[in-house]
Amino acid sequence: MSVILNIETSARICSVAVSCDGMVEFHIESEEPMQHAALLAGYVERCLEFLARREMKFDAVAVSSGPGSYTGLRIGMSLAKGLCFAKDVPLIAVPTLETLAVKAMFALREPQGDEILVPMIDARRMEVYTAAYDFALKPLLEPSALVLDGDSYHDLPKGREVVFIGDGVDKAREVLNVEGARFLSSSMPVAVDMVALSERAFRNGDFLDTAYGVPFYLKDYRATVARNKVL
Repeated sequence: MSVILNIETSARICSVAVSCDGMVEFHIESEEPMQHAALLAGYVERCLEFLARREMKFDAVAVSSGPGSYTGLRIGMSLAKGLCFAKDVPLIAVPTLETLAVKAMFALREPQGDEILVPMIDARRMEVYTAAYDFALKPLLEPSALVLDGDSYHDLPKGREVVFIGDGVDKAREVLNVEGARFLSSSMPVAVDMVALSERAFRNGDFLDTAYGVPFYLKDYRATVARNKVL
């Protein structure tokens, strides 16, 4: 039996889920955006209380590894590492774009199995963090930062439905010209969406180095200063 604590902090919603052999046993998520620092420790504590009541212990910690919010990724990774060191359990990194791709799989009512899954995370203005996968999660487009225009995604295989998902969908719908495109409602990854991937990683022994592993930021962080603060 594998019990995994799943932590998702890459997007605006902070969420944590406990899974047992690939099934969600307990989960909690915020309704307030960008409250990771204030909420995450309490959410994890509630998960640990849930496990204690059932006399269970977690076997690994899975954390969203990005791309996504710089601050959110750091908060999630730091807490996940602390838990792994304290309990001497392995750390699993779950790529955020793959999490969204899996979310798209489950959102399709009657999938054919040859759809192309395109997650997209809003990166401000017309830029998104994106990739493209088949149903085996084989990359058809490697993760990248992409400025959307009418020619975006034209290199994807033709004749297959292209399913877009993520909080970049609304702005993508306005500019993309992709044959066979389906735009799922704008959504964000949450911890329950990570479970299939974290369970697979645990079975395969695919763990992140707890001491040296870092989030996948995709782009270097650039600090900005509000205009009214500039002298």
